[in-house]
Amino acid sequence: MASWFHAISAAMEQRIAQHRAFVVEAYFKNGDSAVTTQRLFHRHFNISCHSRVPCCNTIKEWVQNFKENASVLKRKPRGRIPMVRTPENVDKVRMAIVTSARHSVRRNCAAIGLSDGSVRGILHKDLNFHPYKIAIVQELSDRDMANHRISSEQLLEMMNDDGVINTVLMIDEAHFHLSGCVNKQDYCY
Repeated sequence: MASWFHAISAAMEQRIAQHRAFVVEAYFKNGDSAVTTQRLFHRHFNISCHSRVPCCNTIKEWVQNFKENASVLKRKPRGRIPMVRTPENVDKVRMAIVTSARHSVRRNCAAIGLSDGSVRGILHKDLNFHPYKIAIVQELSDRDMANHRISSEQLLEMMNDDGVINTVLMIDEAHFHLSGCVNKQDYCY
């Protein structure tokens, strides 16, 4: 089914290209006359006088396209042109992040004058910055490692002694703020 569709599509594109090429050539040969080009189009492609042919504006558009692109084929647009992610704006965002690294993205957006989505896009795609979650960890010393080894050995001995410990071992961690509130999302089980 797909190959059939592509074959028909290719044939239609070829026919349209032939029509456009004929129109541009006839337009230039007959003193830039769109009406004469329409009459010649009727005769050349054996179209009845009541059937539709390219209108004058279409003929002029095809000719203008040929003058600009040196082609009768319709050019596909290149896609969206990034208007915000220019080198100047990337440099602005880089400097804002370097000079005020502790400020939030929203505060930097207000200072730079760009939208939140634009700044986040520049940070992610151009500067390769990625958001992260703060992980506050206590510093471990050599004494802590020795205590950890001793407590692990004691737990293993207790497990070997008649199955005293047969439940799940749990460790609770939480992020405490100075204001007294606890972030319960940081609990680890």
